[in-house]
Amino acid sequence: MRHNFLDFHSRLDSPVHRLCADTKLVVALALVLATVWMPFPAPWYFATVTGFLIIIAFASKIPALSLIKRLLLLEPLVLGVAALAWFQPGGALVFTRIVVKSTLCLFTMVLLSNTTPFSALLDVLRRTRFPSLIITTLALMYRYLAVLVDETERMQRARASRTFAGRRSHLWKSLGTVIGQLFIRSTERAERIYAAMCARGWK
Repeated sequence: MRHNFLDFHSRLDSPVHRLCADTKLVVALALVLATVWMPFPAPWYFATVTGFLIIIAFASKIPALSLIKRLLLLEPLVLGVAALAWFQPGGALVFTRIVVKSTLCLFTMVLLSNTTPFSALLDVLRRTRFPSLIITTLALMYRYLAVLVDETERMQRARASRTFAGRRSHLWKSLGTVIGQLFIRSTERAERIYAAMCARGWK
């Protein structure tokens, strides 16, 4: 099971990785808030932030292709939200503002998650007296996302070993079946885990 697929590069050895998680989290949140509140257009600010993030990415020794792939994976969400403003008055400017600001914020979070182990981020939240229920929920989500991915891969391999037709319609039908079975198995697993936690005194 690939338990660290979300923060695979977070345990590399680089000057950025060696910084304490508190510092990195504070700087990332400050950058995100400043980017959101900064009036648009402000070329000097966005150029400075972009250059700073590129320097951090270079210093972190994380493969550039990996960072680009993760950013592009999230970019359709940005474009989908920005597209809603396209047909409003001044839509082009609003669209550009949303895309630029959101992309910088996402890049900041991608760098944070790839240079800081998830457990270290949870530890920072715990020390800042963040609600324990939310921390527990995030920890369980992180743990069982890996289980969910592992279960999906096993089901896909089992389906592929029993499928001989290569038609696209058949592939889509198989994918729908896998998704449905995965939902059922995930629900059943969640109920068993919750029952086991309650039996051990968890509240």
